[in-house]
Amino acid sequence: MSNRDIPASDAASSVRSGDEALGKIFLSPEGLEDPSPYYRYLRENAPVHRSETGAIFLTRFGDCQAVLRDNRLGKSNSAESMLSSGNSEARQVRRKQLERALEQEEAASMLFLNPPDHTRQRALVSRAFTPRRVEGMRVSIGTLAKRMVDDFAEAGGGDLLEALAFPLPVAVIGTMVGVPEPDWPQFRSLITAAAAGLEPTASADELRSAAKSSGQVRAYFSELLAERRRNPQDDLLSDLIQVQNEGDRLSDGEIIAVSVLLFGAGFETTTNLIGNAMGALLRHPDQMAALWNDASLLPTAVDEVLRWDSPVQLDGRTVLESTEVAGKPVEVGTRVMTLLGAANRDPEHFHDPERFDVTRNQGPPMSFGSGIHYCLGANLSRAEGQEVFSALIQRCSAVEQAGDLVRRTRMTLRGFLSVPVTVTTR
Repeated sequence: MSNRDIPASDAASSVRSGDEALGKIFLSPEGLEDPSPYYRYLRENAPVHRSETGAIFLTRFGDCQAVLRDNRLGKSNSAESMLSSGNSEARQVRRKQLERALEQEEAASMLFLNPPDHTRQRALVSRAFTPRRVEGMRVSIGTLAKRMVDDFAEAGGGDLLEALAFPLPVAVIGTMVGVPEPDWPQFRSLITAAAAGLEPTASADELRSAAKSSGQVRAYFSELLAERRRNPQDDLLSDLIQVQNEGDRLSDGEIIAVSVLLFGAGFETTTNLIGNAMGALLRHPDQMAALWNDASLLPTAVDEVLRWDSPVQLDGRTVLESTEVAGKPVEVGTRVMTLLGAANRDPEHFHDPERFDVTRNQGPPMSFGSGIHYCLGANLSRAEGQEVFSALIQRCSAVEQAGDLVRRTRMTLRGFLSVPVTVTTR
């Protein structure tokens, strides 16, 4: 029996404090495999928990949503915001990385900006990243998904991540942003390594590797930007060069930062969404059967996967003005962590939240965040997930697990290392 099948009260029965529950979530094999029992402990016993580090951790849907929508709490540089995270060596590495970024005057990612800078940059980016553009891509996404699934089915299955969950999203976002196809494969390892910098528990070595990979990705997009200035194409990078609002344009540094964010987030989280979806369905064969028997459930099924096993498990804010969090006063500078995975299991918001149900339709989960930083690529990610599973349903009468589903040892960006399956074709 997996932790996923053990009542939360049993799996977390030995936990005696909020900090112990957080330790289980971020540091223990059982917490990394399934944090839900420890999320439940925090929701029931310490829903507004101030940890020994001084950071406040929230687990209720309403509290998380309120914080993410309150501009009195904002973003800070990722290295700066986590200077208290990890051991002393890791903290020292983060501090040096922050100092280096400030010295080099690197343009901050939109992910870490506050108004008015965030408002300005997002307004310019949004003009080139519209819902109409995303919806117009659905046919091409579906065609691509069918071709990849055909190859996957002919091979009798394999590692879903290698065959579908990585190549499809990287092809979609790569084409959209303007990254040439021969360059796509190199980015899986680079973006994965760079994303380690977002993990509160990253080691000093992981942080150094993350900085090196981030530098390589930025250098790549700097060269690609220069090429697009000489030779514009029908892609997002060329649009970002041209986009303006009342004479305001993005600087080269901002274009690079935006491109890195959109490209990296565009496949990293969607890869995890597709992998997590198959993992959830394999562990709940009745729900897989329901979906395979009625493909019209795909929109609710994808949202249920996002709720049940979100590719992004937490998001942080820093108190910029004296305010209250969950009815309690907090001082400026306090770090507030919204545990999105816990909010998605809040029984005050979702009925019977420990049950995985592809027919659930109780509103969107917290997985794409909320407020001004709500994920720009939410609709694209949903569309890709729906089209991949639509193609699998059409081509395969059955999908079965063919080995261990191996989790990545990360919590902020949650996913699998491998999802081996066999398929039976129609």
